[in-house]
Parts: sequence; structure tokens; C-alpha cells
Amino acid sequence: MTENGSVVFEYEYLMAYAATAGEFPASAKAAPGVLALQRALIWLAGASVAIVFIEPSPYEVVTLSAILVFFATGLRLRLLFMPLLALLVLINLGYSMSAVPMLDQSIIASWIATSWYMALTVMFFAMVVSEDTTARLDMLRRGLIVGAVIASLSAIAGYFNLVPGGYDLLTLYGRGRGTFKDPNVLGAFLILPALFALQGVVSQPFGKALRSAFALGIMALALLLAFSRAAWGGLILTSVFMLTLMMLTSRSNAQRSRIVVTAILAALAAALLVGLLLSFSSIADMFQQRASFDQSYDEGRFGRFGRHLLGAAMALDLPFGIGPLQFHSYFPEDTHNSYLNAFMSGGWLSGVAYPAMVFLTVIIGFRHIFVRVPWQHAYIVIFSAFLGTVGESFIIDTDHWRHFFMMLGTMWGMFAAAQSYKIANPQALTSPAPAS
Repeated sequence: MTENGSVVFEYEYLMAYAATAGEFPASAKAAPGVLALQRALIWLAGASVAIVFIEPSPYEVVTLSAILVFFATGLRLRLLFMPLLALLVLINLGYSMSAVPMLDQSIIASWIATSWYMALTVMFFAMVVSEDTTARLDMLRRGLIVGAVIASLSAIAGYFNLVPGGYDLLTLYGRGRGTFKDPNVLGAFLILPALFALQGVVSQPFGKALRSAFALGIMALALLLAFSRAAWGGLILTSVFMLTLMMLTSRSNAQRSRIVVTAILAALAAALLVGLLLSFSSIADMFQQRASFDQSYDEGRFGRFGRHLLGAAMALDLPFGIGPLQFHSYFPEDTHNSYLNAFMSGGWLSGVAYPAMVFLTVIIGFRHIFVRVPWQHAYIVIFSAFLGTVGESFIIDTDHWRHFFMMLGTMWGMFAAAQSYKIANPQALTSPAPAS
């Protein structure tokens, strides 16, 4: 088959799958062709979120196109979304008011516009995922894994200089960054698709599990080469959390046994991979440097945690904050704490509304863990990754991470879908099924 023929075949396969994945919801009014287009756009959004080293990024173009298509073909703003919408508006109102004296600076105006757009994407994903949930989550999962593999291969190729000029373009400070601006963001992004791949390894049939294992290996290698301590710890903790929830919600002892055995094998494979990489002196040196908890930028009065304390004291005296991107004018570096950054960038309004939005989502998220819905496996993965990012937000600025807002909106979409499902299926369980 020619290259063009192969591309046409893959496109036709994607569209055919998009048209038939899952069951059409009873309430769906769109024609099958429109549903296929909608699902394909969800796949593309998941894949494009991995390419953000330019602005506007492909993700912005894809999500804007998807928003226009979905609004033209039908979206529902549910009552359940009103608290989320109100908090998003309050957060961005705070940012905008604090930025008024600085809006003549293009970088500030761009930051405010990005914040409002991220809020729009949250509502978009919430409305989209609340309907045709199983199929759309599956398309999002597939797109995320494809995007993650592309980003990972880019980081690996750059780190080992496998393409001309790749090291300069695809690494930063000797760390793989791939299609991201920052290695830390690459590492953080890879956690969600890596969890999807890991879940596939422990739950899918052998053939599909093997493909998931291959994808997981590529992502794990890129994550290691990003040398992000937060991403390393985040992947370990969220994997343990996800696998624990899968065991608690599993319907059979056989499935629980498979999870345990596969988890042990995955841990051994990860240890072998780390051991192999550490045999390279350059990797071993960087690994030792990054793995150390004794980092100069974390310590001292103006270190990461010292800045948190000083910034918190400032926030109490500044009801309107200091404005976006101004923290580094007072301290050597940025806040590296999203909750503190909300206070600094948007004053008390944003500072209260932002953590309220995040932790309200976490609280509701825990309440939905054991709801027996067809997309429960996907819910467990996304909630695990979201919870990890919530924790990471205490030590890094996540307030413009595209994948974080994608997860936030998707969580609320699943909340709404679960409520509809429980009404339609009163027999849906809210506790683990007995072992069989």
C-alpha cells in the first residue's frame, strides 16, 4: 500500500470507529455523521494537548474548532455545572481586575486571555462528556495516548540527539522536553496517558495489553529523561492509587490477582529500565542531581518554600493582589504554588475561588468513585491523575496547564453523566461488588 493509501485507510478507520464506538445515547438528536465528527474532534483534542511548545498551540486551534462544531450541533448546559461556572467566572474576574493597570503589556493581556480561554475549555469538556460519555471518553483516551507517544518519542529523540538539531530543540538544560516548553510540564502531562496505558495492561486482552505495555514503556522512558522529581513521584503515587481503586471496584478475584501480578511485573520492569539508564554516566549524573532533595532553589528565606510563606503573608495585606506575572518582581523566582499564585495574581477573589473550585471537585470526585457506571475505569484513571495534579499544584504553577483544565472539565462532565445514569438505572451500585 502506498503512503497516501495508508493515510487514507487510517483516516477512514478513525471515522468508522468514531461513528460506531459505544452506544448512541437515546437522547442524541444528531445524525451518525455528526456524531462521528464530534467524536473525531474529541480524539484530536486529546492528541493535540500534547503539542504546546508554540502559541497559539494546535490544541487551541482544535478546541476552538470543536467548540464551534459542538455548539452548532448541540450542547446542554446543565444545572449541575452552575457552581463550576460561577467559580470560573469569579477566578477570572479577580485576575482581570488585578491586571487592569497592566493590560497595556501584551504578555499580561495574553495571560488574561489564556485564563479566560482555559475556563471556556473547562465548560466545553464538561458539557461534551456529560453526553455520549462512554464513547467520548474512549476517544479522548485514545487521543491522549497517541499524543503522549508522539511527545515521548520527541523527547527521547532529542535527548539522544537522534535527529539533526533535535537536542537543542527538544531538550532544555539537559532534560527531555519533547513538544512542551518545560520538561516538568512534559512529565506532568504524561501521567494521565501513562495511567490509561497501565490500566490497559492490567485489564485488556493480551494483544491490546501488549500494545498498552509498549506505549507505557515509551512514556516511562520519556518521563525518566524529563528528570522531573514531581512527575516521578506523581506517577508512582497515582499508579498505586489507581490500582488500589481498581482492586476495590473489581468484580472478581481473578481480576484482582491479575492487577497484583501485573503491578509487580511493571515495578520490576521499571527498576530494570532505571538500572539500564543509570549505566550511562551522563544520565546517572543528572539523575543523582535531580533526585537529591538538597536543591538550592528550594532552601533559604527566598527558596521555594520560603517564598510560599512570605507570599502568603503578603496576600493577607493585598486584597487585589499584585497582578499576573508580577511575583518575580518581588522575589527571585515565580510562586511555584498555584493556590498562592491565585491570591497574588487575582487578589482575595481569585485566591478564595480557585482552591474552592479545585477542592470542591476533589470532594465530589471521591463521592463518585464507587458509582457503577459503564465508564468507571476511565473515571478512576482521570480522577487519579487529577488528584495528583492537585497535590503537585502546591509546589508548581499549574494554572495554565491545558491538560489540567481538560481533566477538570471532564470530571464535571462525568459527575453529570453519573447523575443521569443513576436516575435511568436505579440499580447502579455505589459500593464495590462482592467478589466472585
